[in-house]
Amino acid sequence: MAPPLSRRFLLRAAALAAAAPAISHTATGRAAAAVQEAQAVTAVPTAWSVQPFALDDVALRPGIFADKRQLMLDHARGYDVNRLLQVFRANAGLATGGAVAPGGWEGLDGEANGNLRGHYTGHFLTMLAQAYAGTGEQVFTDRIGTMIGALTEVRAALRGDPAVLSAAGRFGTAAENVRGSYRYVDLPAAVLGGAPAVTLSAWVKPTHDANWARVFDFGDNNTRYLYLAARNANGVPRFAITTGGPGGEQGLDGTAALPLGRWSHLAVAIGGGTGTLYVNGSAVARNTAMTLTPAALGTLANNWLGRSNFAADPVFAGAYDEFNVWSRALSAAEITELQGARAAEVSAGRGDLASYAFDETSGGTFADASGRGLAATLRRTWGGPSHPGFLAAYPETQFIDLESRTTSDYTKVWAPYYTAHKILRGVLDAYLATEDARALDLASGMCDWMYSRLSKLPEATLQRMWGLFSSGEFGGIVEAVCDLHSITGKAEHLALARLFDLDRLIDSCAADTDILDGLHANQHIPIFTGYLRLYDATGEARYLDAARHFWGMVVPHRMYGIGGTSTAEFWKARGVIAGTISDTDAETCCAYNMLKLSRTLFFHEQRPQYMDYYERALYNQVLGSKQDKADAEKPLVTYFIGLTPGHVRDYTPKQGTTCCEGTGMESATKYQDSVYFKAADGSALYVNLYSPSQLTWAEKDVTVTQTTSFPREQGTTLTFGGAGSAFALRLRVPSWATDGFRVTVNGSAVSGTPVPGSYFTVSRTWRNGDTVKISMPFRLRVEKALDDRSLQSLFYGPINLVGRNSATSYLQLGLYRNAGLSGDLLPSLTPVSGKPLHFTLGGTEFAPFFEGTEDPTHAYFRRSEPRVILGNSDSGVTNPAKADGTTLLDEIWAGAPFTGKGALVSRVRSTVNAWVSAGLLGQTDGQTVIRTAQQATYAP
Repeated sequence: MAPPLSRRFLLRAAALAAAAPAISHTATGRAAAAVQEAQAVTAVPTAWSVQPFALDDVALRPGIFADKRQLMLDHARGYDVNRLLQVFRANAGLATGGAVAPGGWEGLDGEANGNLRGHYTGHFLTMLAQAYAGTGEQVFTDRIGTMIGALTEVRAALRGDPAVLSAAGRFGTAAENVRGSYRYVDLPAAVLGGAPAVTLSAWVKPTHDANWARVFDFGDNNTRYLYLAARNANGVPRFAITTGGPGGEQGLDGTAALPLGRWSHLAVAIGGGTGTLYVNGSAVARNTAMTLTPAALGTLANNWLGRSNFAADPVFAGAYDEFNVWSRALSAAEITELQGARAAEVSAGRGDLASYAFDETSGGTFADASGRGLAATLRRTWGGPSHPGFLAAYPETQFIDLESRTTSDYTKVWAPYYTAHKILRGVLDAYLATEDARALDLASGMCDWMYSRLSKLPEATLQRMWGLFSSGEFGGIVEAVCDLHSITGKAEHLALARLFDLDRLIDSCAADTDILDGLHANQHIPIFTGYLRLYDATGEARYLDAARHFWGMVVPHRMYGIGGTSTAEFWKARGVIAGTISDTDAETCCAYNMLKLSRTLFFHEQRPQYMDYYERALYNQVLGSKQDKADAEKPLVTYFIGLTPGHVRDYTPKQGTTCCEGTGMESATKYQDSVYFKAADGSALYVNLYSPSQLTWAEKDVTVTQTTSFPREQGTTLTFGGAGSAFALRLRVPSWATDGFRVTVNGSAVSGTPVPGSYFTVSRTWRNGDTVKISMPFRLRVEKALDDRSLQSLFYGPINLVGRNSATSYLQLGLYRNAGLSGDLLPSLTPVSGKPLHFTLGGTEFAPFFEGTEDPTHAYFRRSEPRVILGNSDSGVTNPAKADGTTLLDEIWAGAPFTGKGALVSRVRSTVNAWVSAGLLGQTDGQTVIRTAQQATYAP
């Protein structure tokens, strides 16, 4: 999430929008129409009747949020950003300084070949921007500056032809091809010269152990070629020559793997029907039936160092020192001489067909010292240069492939526009935090590039692309592009945002037609936050209607008690909760994006349920997804949160650097973003969350300091500072606050009746020293799964309490045993001394979900009230149930709160009589229940 926009930023954005020049592209269809209609929008949309405060306007004070944030700030300070930049620099062919890529989704060996790499860097930049906004610490801006500078260099390198990356060689300098750069050396077609005998010799230092990476490969296709692979399928060097494809290969196989990170000398000599493979001067393979020579191959089209004629083979990663080709078979003694000196310094001399020393330290060509003038050229497998503005940690190939793809395959194309969004969001947030013009230039250039690409595509192609699972996922790119448009004012940027319209989704949701069953949850949630921003920019009601109705399809119909949604990343049928409980529920990204959508909807329509949901998901899933442990290497954030009995949270998910760890870094550095909002006209201050914090409302010259240990404290205190100012204070009354919500100002009670699930307004001129105290007693309650009323979760106020128990079957719990006259179930639990919000029941300790431990937990339990027990008095009567599962005790306690024991006994009597009359309870048992109720003693 971007840091909320500051007043200084708004003024700067307005000036930029006014001065921004337009760009010109040839667009078709929807894109062309949108460019004509687009106008610059203000940085804060006029459609927002409520606006957020900037992160630096709200300071976190000590409490659970500050504690969790501190763990993430330490990670942000300590992690080596050069590791994140490694994949970008490698892709651009730049020096990586020995940095090791993070791995997991950010490495070439990760899931789906690392096809999502680069996304995590964007998340990290956003985290740094938010960390700076929230703390003002220079270390974060310094790190941002390092990353933006590097990404600027990367973009420039991608835009140009590849340039040699020189490194220390075996004898002098060497040319290095970093893994992930997709670079190779292209030799002229005459290099082999049709020789009837030949020796090829190379010094190489491989840095990766991929099989079938070529030291050299000369061929026309997959039929006529000769090659030397650093590793075959058995991990040893292999030479082969053929005019009939793989089945006709005449080969030589080594006996041991080449060491990584060390220089090795390889040579192949062919002559007189014999071929010999040498490794470091020793003959390791000989074939006396090698009848093929370069003469049999003729002139070949592809003559490559580091690239294979088989497209699926990897590019060689490592360094070359010397490469020589002689038109004769060198003797073993001559090969031995090459181990200690350059070819020019031994009896063999330089190769007479080709000789490359790789002494160049700049440019993209390599001189041939054979005397034949066969200069070689450094190239990229994907062509190039890249198009203007392009920035990524991989080539443009995934974007190109997507345009013709009809089925999803993330090993080929994994959400390139999703990754583009993360990078765009990161550099844009970097700009908003630091005002580094380079960052804005990167963001604007990326959008110019996307527009130039997408605007040329037919409408049907775009709809097909965005409808593809995974491959077509584009995350929150629409929101980011709209935010950029509010700065640049470029009509093309707004037109670009509209090119991501997924019409079937928009139209269905706008009509309130639920089509979510079977959809990938996190692929779709962030789309709607973007569509809200398109509503802001265009005024088209279908965007707002779609977002509003979509939210209602998720909450509560596909929402778990902790606020999360999705099972194994997907949605199931509406209303199915118990039926989706698994080890792969509640993907953390989904909660992150539902929070963004909820707050953005609230900016338009101040419906309290949006902030009720926000509190639920923030105080439970989002807080609980962060482990309460320091780690410089990992952010320690969950991917899935399993809701099966006894599930243990995994804070180091999959192979690492996942989407959820990325959004987790962001969440933990913006906890304060929705504590307070302000009316657009300055007439009201909304207090949405009860969290220790201090607001500076500069326009009003007012500060508001919130002092509380909520949720360990059942209330809060607001203290006003600064000059006097008149406005309405709107206090959120949580939907769970059914036991009262009491407000005093300077010690005097405020008149009115706060209603749970609403906002309570106190209007006055606020003066320095004014104090507002709020009391909101918690009650213990249960929430029932929509599709199974007996499967329940336990809440104390806003906090989900989870049982810590290693059992892998649902705990069977009864809660009516000692329920209070108020209807509060808390008296049935026993508080744990010295541990706020911890209780025991039935031998199991219950603790807040937000505590990031590795205890086995039970977020759901099976409600079991086998006998009628009232006020700890057991009647001995079986608790009967109706066909829908409603029990006698359920119906009795549905009448709570009770003004006294007599009212409860009266409720028991009327309920029992009704059940007896309906034949659901025997007369004798009914009288026993009534007597038990009369004799029992009840908690308040």
